Parts: sequence; C-alpha cells; structure tokens
Amino acid sequence: MLDVGRWTLDVRFPLPVNILLLQLKRIGDLILTTPSIAALRAKFPEATLSLVVSPAVEELLPAISGIDKVFVVRGKADDAMDWLALTWGKFDYCLDFTRNDRSSFLTLLSGAGKRITSDHPNLRTKIRARSYNEFVEAPVRLLHTVDYHLALLKPLGIENASRAIRLDLPKRAMENAERLLHASGARSDFVMLHPGSARAEKFWETERWAELIDHCVRERGMKCILTGGRSPMEQTQIAAIKNSTLSNVIDLSGKTDLLTLAALVRQARLLVTVDSAPMHFAAAWDRPQVVLFGPTNPFHWHPRSESAVVLVGESEAGVTEFNPKQRALPMNQISTKSVIGAMESLLSAPAAPAI
Repeated sequence: MLDVGRWTLDVRFPLPVNILLLQLKRIGDLILTTPSIAALRAKFPEATLSLVVSPAVEELLPAISGIDKVFVVRGKADDAMDWLALTWGKFDYCLDFTRNDRSSFLTLLSGAGKRITSDHPNLRTKIRARSYNEFVEAPVRLLHTVDYHLALLKPLGIENASRAIRLDLPKRAMENAERLLHASGARSDFVMLHPGSARAEKFWETERWAELIDHCVRERGMKCILTGGRSPMEQTQIAAIKNSTLSNVIDLSGKTDLLTLAALVRQARLLVTVDSAPMHFAAAWDRPQVVLFGPTNPFHWHPRSESAVVLVGESEAGVTEFNPKQRALPMNQISTKSVIGAMESLLSAPAAPAI
C-alpha cells in the first residue's frame, strides 16, 4: 500500500514466476525439450526455471541455456536433499514432460500451484493422477516430440512458439573438437558417420557403412570420420566397419565426450547416422544429414530441416510425409544405393559455412 496525500493507492508488483520442469528421459528427449525452455524464458524473462533430469543426460547440461537450477535424480539416498529442495521450492508451476511414476511423485512433492501434464484416457484412474491438477490435450502418439513438449505450455499462455532446437556449446567442447580435427588432418570438408546406438536393432550392416566410406573417398576425395561410443557393442561395430573398408578412415570413436561430439557435428560437411543424439545436434545447427530409421518411428523424432534426408525401409527416396502409425522396419531394408543417393543430393548442394 502506498499513501499519497489523502489517497491510498494499492500498488502491487508481480512476483517472479517459479517454474519446475521434469524431463527424466534420454538425451534426445532433453534436446527436444529446449524449444519449450526457450519459450518459457521468452514469456517469463524474470522467472526462476528449475530442471529435474536423470544422470544419463548430465553431460549435456552445460549446453542447455535458460535454466537457473538443475536437480539430478539418481534414485539413491543422495536424492534426499534434492527432494527437500523441491518440497520447499514454492513453485507456481510444475510441468511433467516425462509422465512416469517417478516424475509423478516429484510433481506431487513439488507442491506447485499448477501441476501440469498431458492427458491420457487411463491416467485419471491411476493413483499417480493425484499428482496433477491440470491436464493438457496432447496425444503423444499423434505429435512430434517437440510439439508434444510445447503443448504442455498452453496453461501458461504460450502457443505457437518456435520449434527451433537451442544448444549453446561451451568453448571447451569446441576447442576439443578443433584439436581432434587438427590432429587427424580433417579440419574442413569432412563426412562424419555415426553408426552406433545403445540399441542393437538400430544398427545398419557394417559392409554398407564401409561402402559409404569408400564412395566418399573415391568419388568425392573427402575425408571420413567415424564416431561412436565406448561400449563394447559399438566398438565391435566400428572395428568391423574399418576392416571392411578399402579406404583410410579417421576413427574418433570413444575419443569424445558428448559435447565434443556435438562440436564435431557442427563442423561436418555432412552427417550420416541412425536415430541417435548426433541427429539432434545436426538439427540444432541445420547441418546436412542423412538419417536411417527402422525400429523407431521418424514421425516422432525426425529432424525438421530441409538439409535432412530421412530414409526408412525399401524406399529409395527420402521420407516427405510422416505417419504416426508407421510400423517398425528392419534396418537392412535400407539400401546402400538409397543412402549414397541421399548423400550425393546433399553434397551437391552449395556447402553452408561451418558454424
């Protein structure tokens, strides 16, 4: 209250909004949540945005901007202090992007005034439905993952927000990538191949990866870089590809952390990969890429970019219309010819400057 002469004015200054976001899924899911984070920051520039994640995505966190506080839920007794911090957080909103038992518990624990998730025919009948007091019509099976995440922002007055992925690489990651490229002699105009995944059913035949390498070296005179994880499964695949190729290939698999890998994608002339994190990195900077899908539906995950060609099944042309009911297909249905054709179409276009 403010006294001015004999008048009393009721002057109320709005308090900053306190928002909690729960994203406990994988790296790709967190990357595809960044448009929602950016939209929230634009709508509420003075807000405190807190993010709860799983340990699987910790490496990515330095590239996620717009967040003030991060809680990493490890499923151990060490989480107790974070749980207390959530309980005392005095949140205005809690948005659950994950919608599983753990996230519903954390939603309830937050005590937020508005506890939001997407609606589901069975959700209201379950005990965990008590965690929420606002449901958004956002059928996950009928939406691209970015659109699903953005739909949860409607109760906060946010609609038609940008779908652009936002990643801000730290300087250290870019310097690490430059060192690796300098040491390998591939500082510019290279093709990056990332054949691995945590799921073996996403693997494409090693001989076909080798044919791609031989084509790039023989027909284009370009250096090829192989990247991948340190797991025995991925390293076995990488070794088989190297044994099958007739050309020299630069093997950087197991030599990068996640953000250095992202920095390499950012420098690549072209990326060829399966449905994996590098696909989302390329989408963030609109780098040309060929993506091979099989067991996962590209409808939910495909990069939205004119510089991306998505291949599924026996079709030799890239997918242009995505179907939410697309059934899983074996990876071996994708031919070497179709991948080389997609690569050539992208390599023949004028090269965009590496960012």
